[in-house]
Amino acid sequence: MRHSQSMVPSEGGGDTYLVLEDLGRFGRVWRETAEADANHEMLIRELLDDQYSRPRRIVAFNTAEGWSRDVTVDIADELRRRFAECDDVPVSVEEFLELARR
Repeated sequence: MRHSQSMVPSEGGGDTYLVLEDLGRFGRVWRETAEADANHEMLIRELLDDQYSRPRRIVAFNTAEGWSRDVTVDIADELRRRFAECDDVPVSVEEFLELARR
């Protein structure tokens, strides 16, 4: 039996972050991301740059270490710390931070 090639990153062993975004009447989708851009710092940068219109959940996984977990609250906490020094917070991030409090 033939097996399909895995689309899960197997090299590098770094953590990968995926964002669940709410598209309104079109539903929720896991946003496509380039493997090189699916790391923690790039995720934070994209959130700060308002690249996600309605982020609802963030999941991190590491196939080399064999784990995955919901990191929504962790990312929200980090954004709150970073925004303590900023005046200009994107509306999408404000909504995300409010949802993460629940």
